[in-house]
This record gives sequence, C-alpha cells and structure tokens, in this order.
Amino acid sequence: MAAPIALCDTAGMDRSTWLACRMHGPKGDIPYTVGGSDVAVIFGVSPWTTPLELWMIKKGKMKPPLKANSNQLEMGHFLEPIAAHFYGVKTGNTVTEDTNMYQHADHKYALADFDRRFIRASDGEPGILECKSCTYHNASEWADGKYPLYYEFQLRYYLAVADVSIGDFSAIWGNNPDNDMATPGLVRDKAKEDMIFERLEEWIWSLEHDKPPKMEGIAPKLALESLARIYGSSNPSLPTIELPRKYEHYARRILDLQDDIAACKSEIKKYEKEIEAHSVRIAELMKNHEHGVLETTKDKILIDFATKKSKRTDTALLKKKYPNIHNELVTTTESRKLKLSVQPL
Repeated sequence: MAAPIALCDTAGMDRSTWLACRMHGPKGDIPYTVGGSDVAVIFGVSPWTTPLELWMIKKGKMKPPLKANSNQLEMGHFLEPIAAHFYGVKTGNTVTEDTNMYQHADHKYALADFDRRFIRASDGEPGILECKSCTYHNASEWADGKYPLYYEFQLRYYLAVADVSIGDFSAIWGNNPDNDMATPGLVRDKAKEDMIFERLEEWIWSLEHDKPPKMEGIAPKLALESLARIYGSSNPSLPTIELPRKYEHYARRILDLQDDIAACKSEIKKYEKEIEAHSVRIAELMKNHEHGVLETTKDKILIDFATKKSKRTDTALLKKKYPNIHNELVTTTESRKLKLSVQPL
C-alpha cells in the first residue's frame, strides 16, 4: 500500500461543491466514485438507503432525496467536534482535524473525508477517528465495545484509504461523557478489506456496464420506501402491466395474508363489542367518577373512566369560512401501498 492522494481541501467548501467533488472528484474526471458512507449501502446493510437507490444517484438518474431528519443530521454535525474533544479527554490520544478529501492510492474511485485523525498516546500509532451521535434508544448498539455493522464498513474503508492500521469511534448520546459515550476501536483486517474492495470493484463494474442491483436481501420496509423514492408517483395514463407467471407465488401469499388480516380485524371487532357490552354495567355505577377500584381475593382491579379532551381543526368549517387560508394550509402527501384482489376468469 501507499499513502493516499490528497485531492483538495474541503475547508469552507459549500455543500453543493463538496457533493460535486464527492461525485466525480474536484476535477470532474472520475466517472464513478465511492465514499465512506456508500460502502454499507453497497453491501445492503444501510438502514437508510438501498443499493438500487444509490446506483440510480451515481448514474445521474435521480437526485439524492431530501432527508426527512435534516434537523437530526444538522445536530450530528454540531456534535462532531464535541465527540472528538471528549474522545481525546477520555483516551488521552491526540486528536487533529484533517479537511482534505483523499483518494485511495490504488483504487481511483475510492474517495474519503475523515472526521478526525488521532495519534495513540501509548505508542504514537496514527489512526482514523469516526464521530457519531445517536439517541438513547440506540445506545445499546455501542455497549461492551460493539459498533453497528454499517459503521464498521465505513471505518474499515477509511483505514484502507488512509493506509493506517487502527481506527476508533467516538459515539455520544447524552450530556454526560462519563456515561453517555463509547469509544470502541478496531484494527485493520486485510482479509475483510480485500472482501470490501472486491465488492466495490463489482459495484463500479455494474455502473460502467449499466447493470442495476436487485432488492434481494434488503429489509422489505426500506426496499418499498426506496422504490417509492426512485419511481415517484404512479402514472394513471400507463397501461396495465402483465406480470410473468413466476410471480404467482408472491401474489398468492399476499392474498392469503390479506385474508388473515381481515379475519383478525373481524375478531378484534367482535371482542371490542363484547368489551362495550360489559363496560355498560360498570359505567352505570361509575357515573361521573373518574377512577374506581374493585378488590378481589387475589388482586385489585383499577378502573379508569376519565374524560379526555382533544382539539382538532374543523377543516370543513375552515374551508367554508376561510377558503383561501384553507388552501394555503393544506399539504399533499403521497403514499403507495400494494393491494391484491382476485377476479375470476
């Protein structure tokens, strides 16, 4: 291996210019590129993007979608220097900022921007630091030296581009760095690295030869969301599409599951009506009391019959009295849900 090539300094670069550099290099002479956050997507383990969606973006067939969690992403950007600072405090390692965009010495498509670099205090070994922030709900992903697989792909890729042997994470999720922070590390693994770049070579080949990836192995919910972003709204002017017979297995299974859901809903309605019937007898006794208790030989049954108030806009009245305001405030949302039905021949 050899040291990476510093392509440009991104300090002060606006986002659109940075994205253009990431897409084709600062000179615009790299047909297709891969960045650190792309690696997990290409392997199909990203929780946010599918390989097909990324492929369409790289081919210029669609623009990167606007992120629904833009505020969260902005917060993560603001927290990056905080994560880097307390990583240095916690580990004693020397942390430095590096604003260059780098290119792998051997794989020209492989570009990388590093959050921070560090020098290990114990032996002066250089490393790459990745700063992450998450919610308390996801803190368990960083427990006991663990790290999410999709971030592992990113950091291993960075070690390869930088040609260094160690990398650390600094993950924070609260305001107490003694408890709300994890700093797991990993060591460069050439076998895993070779596997990563073998897959990336295949990915670049698929772009060059116009071979889009499939959705096999992608989480179904993410796959459906991604397909909606890729293809957009349905077009009522298009003709009915005829599916090959090989799709009958999937269609029949969907029909069976739709029937099961309908049966469950029917059963739920039956139980709800029975609950209402029994509730009448108790409500008669409760009158305008909010709480009641029924003591039995084995426990206490607590009863709540409190009035709950909620406010909502009367849209029909708003439209009638203030049509202009109503039209200004109305927003349109789109969704597409697959539903099957059977028509006898």
